[in-house]
Amino acid sequence: MTAPHTSAEALSPPAPAWVGEFVLLSSLWGASFLFMRLGAAEFGPLPMAGLRVLMAALFLWPFLLHRGEWPALRRHWRPVLFAGLINSAIPFALFAWAVMHIATGLTSILNATVPLFGALVAWLWLGDRISRLRWAGLALGFVGVALLAWRAPAGVGASGSQAGWAIAACLLASTCYAVAASYARRYLVGIPPLATATGSQVGAALGLALPMWWAWPAQTPSLRAWAAIAAIAVLCTGIAYILYFRLIANAGPSRALAVTFLAPVFAVFYGAVFLGEAVTPWMLGCGVVIACGTALSTGLVGGAVRPGTKAP
Repeated sequence: MTAPHTSAEALSPPAPAWVGEFVLLSSLWGASFLFMRLGAAEFGPLPMAGLRVLMAALFLWPFLLHRGEWPALRRHWRPVLFAGLINSAIPFALFAWAVMHIATGLTSILNATVPLFGALVAWLWLGDRISRLRWAGLALGFVGVALLAWRAPAGVGASGSQAGWAIAACLLASTCYAVAASYARRYLVGIPPLATATGSQVGAALGLALPMWWAWPAQTPSLRAWAAIAAIAVLCTGIAYILYFRLIANAGPSRALAVTFLAPVFAVFYGAVFLGEAVTPWMLGCGVVIACGTALSTGLVGGAVRPGTKAP
């Protein structure tokens, strides 16, 4: 299945039709970094990521059957399950490891690079044209990332030499999300969002089954850790992925990826209130630079360039 020539943004409904879901999804994904820290601290990153997708799949499955969307998943199970590996299994494990070594607020700001990588992947893979203004936005965004990484180990409570690897893990996870967005636009168009959300979590659970079993903690985790994983599975994964695929279908992939603009605001707030994390001016300033670059690179400022059209 190939993507249509007409961009989803051109067919999107007026803003009030999807802006509420946009804000809700941002708040849920912002909270995911807090829950990841609480869960990974006792389970470890691989079991936490595996339980997250497994619980999310179990939560979504009855809704899939009730809505009668099992036939759609059965017809398209191969691309949907593979989407779960690149959109859930790999990035969830990487972020779960990263939040154990750097602040959740910093992790969420690095996650805001997803639209930057998304624009590059769409250009390389789908042939999206990038105007000079959008190229400038990409450059600005990556400058913000470089500045943030430069000062991160000394300024936001990162733990020693592993902070650099944690930042690299966040950027690799963000690249996975970007690839998954273009993959969804190329191969998952027309599949009901609930079937895509459920099937992708099943695929991620299968991919993480052996790593989760291998890395299972020797000491029994506390009820708080279980509650954190249940919250991230149901709220930040199960419900959030339904909203995410609805946004891709109704507002377009660029706007769906732009959720990462607002999610750091919630994540920094949650981290400061519940974990006592420091919020430095350097961290906030770099976050603003990244957000401005992302706004330009995705066409949210200066006008979007549709796939297949010629850049000025």
